[in-house]
Amino acid sequence: MSKTIAVIRGDGIGPEIMNATLRVLDELQAGLSYEFVDAGMAAQERCGELLPQATMESIARHRVALKGPLTTPIGGGFSSLNVELRKRFDLYANVRPAITIPGTRARYEGIDLITVRENTEGAYGSEGQTLSEDGDTAHSQIKVTRRGSERIVRYAFELARRQGRKKITVVHKANIMKTTSGLFLKVAREVSGEYPEIQCNEMIVDNCCMQLVMNPQQFDVIVTTNLFGDIISDLCAGLVGGLGLAPGANIGTEAAIFEAVHGSAPDIAGKGLANPCALLLAACQMLGHLGLEDQAQRIRLAIRDVVGRKDRVTPDLGGTGNTEGFADALIESLRKI
Repeated sequence: MSKTIAVIRGDGIGPEIMNATLRVLDELQAGLSYEFVDAGMAAQERCGELLPQATMESIARHRVALKGPLTTPIGGGFSSLNVELRKRFDLYANVRPAITIPGTRARYEGIDLITVRENTEGAYGSEGQTLSEDGDTAHSQIKVTRRGSERIVRYAFELARRQGRKKITVVHKANIMKTTSGLFLKVAREVSGEYPEIQCNEMIVDNCCMQLVMNPQQFDVIVTTNLFGDIISDLCAGLVGGLGLAPGANIGTEAAIFEAVHGSAPDIAGKGLANPCALLLAACQMLGHLGLEDQAQRIRLAIRDVVGRKDRVTPDLGGTGNTEGFADALIESLRKI
């Protein structure tokens, strides 16, 4: 197989972790090639735009992008570059796995769950935002559609079916938000009937957060709306050691963007201290999307091996290593797998 992907190195620590990630990917000899494009502050400095047209065209052409963290400058015209990319390409499914890796500072063992978050509507649609002239009253509309609800719930059930997962938890607040969350829950119930082999539970979002802290092993796949999914997926990252181990996939029908969900960490940029695991795990999601799941599993096994032995791992994982040394250790491990 030969496949070109768009690569956005990102801001802050982005170039460092992207370099480490691409070195590991190249070791697989999986037929990947890269078209490097800019976004964020790097793009602003080079061409005066945060999201250049050439970048958009590259993602559209290759249909797959691997992205480092971006910085959205204050007054830059976008509330969030990540949100803007999701809107531009209708990347409706945000897929965030949380899996315990032995040797990390995770507080729990045996966690293997996925949050599937609706990515394009709901509270983050920010429609009809107004602020009264006296500055005392703000309004923002929440829009949830049948189409948006159905496609995200169906995506979650199809993912569960592909991966052999047995249970989906639909997270909502329909007891209070009777129209918006109520519609999402109604559609989820309808879709779940088409997948009789998969157990479907319903859980109110506040109870879900409590249950995740008390007994996270009870969860398998969580599907929910935009705002709830954002909060829950970060909570799940905290269960397995933090955002440094949290990858994310943004999936649409015409394109997919895979990313480290943490920020650009300007305080450690250029110091070689950044942990590349989140971006590497996102690259694993990308490989699976491209039909290279066996290669993705090799990287996951290498990460478990290196982190478990604390071989040249970065300080956030309890080691004294640096980004490039971590990549060296992963490459050495890959050669034995």
